[in-house]
Amino acid sequence: MARTSKPRRNKNQSSATNSQDEPALLPEADLTLEEESDRFNLERKVERSFFIAGSALMELRDRRLYRSTHATFEEYCRERFNFTRQAANYLIAGASVFEILTTNGCQKLPTSERQVRPITSLCEAEQVDCWQQAVREAGNRVPSSRIVKEVVQRIKNPTPAPMPFQVGEVCFLIAKEHPELRGQGGCWCIVSSLQEFSCTVYTWDNQYRLPPEHLKSLEYSQHQCKQMEIISIRMSLLYETGQLDEAALWILNGLARIKRPTLTSLEEKLLTTLEIEYETQAKTQLLTENKFFS
Repeated sequence: MARTSKPRRNKNQSSATNSQDEPALLPEADLTLEEESDRFNLERKVERSFFIAGSALMELRDRRLYRSTHATFEEYCRERFNFTRQAANYLIAGASVFEILTTNGCQKLPTSERQVRPITSLCEAEQVDCWQQAVREAGNRVPSSRIVKEVVQRIKNPTPAPMPFQVGEVCFLIAKEHPELRGQGGCWCIVSSLQEFSCTVYTWDNQYRLPPEHLKSLEYSQHQCKQMEIISIRMSLLYETGQLDEAALWILNGLARIKRPTLTSLEEKLLTTLEIEYETQAKTQLLTENKFFS
């Protein structure tokens, strides 16, 4: 029941094209030697920003340089930097990982503390190996915290539990600290493919690759899953018009949180009204006939 669809736009992207958006620029010319040097130095500053902050906090803590004004390091961080003690500890631990990666000759270095936060639970050798694996999985780019976390899980648990979901299964999203799922908790989705430690799911307006702990099956029958897939197709085609106003988005966001495999008569009327308004009925019929009745 996996489906092939167009790449999905990010949910925060405007549904209408802004003619005043700055056009994408192609590379124009090579940099001068001086510009190349400036670029390299500035990039290193960006990479080292959280490392510098974490190292400074570590020295402030270890030397107790806060003692003339504050009784505790926690109180000092809160009043001086508006940091919680945990946030300060994250920066300090992240700085330690950054230094280890630098010492071991890693070419791609983290640019934020969050990217290396999952690594701090590993030993030094594992930290380097984990980061290098994550860089490879990110296409030799700086990996996201999600990719790093998945690699950490594989290192800690080299024999994964069987994937509890199947292609075509309807689940709802569990956001719990996943940055890409902010505001999406409780929305339903459909599993489109399975990987060793994660699965790819799609909603009416996006696609995600998630570990099992961010999903919970709604335990629908195969027929009910097909019904939900048709609803998803109808909603996605509306979204892909790029013309939805706030009222239309409000309706679709509401339908994205239903916990049953059928629409009420009122929900069906609202969805059909949108399809008539945005002229997607014919395309919906063609897609569903090709998918389920060919």
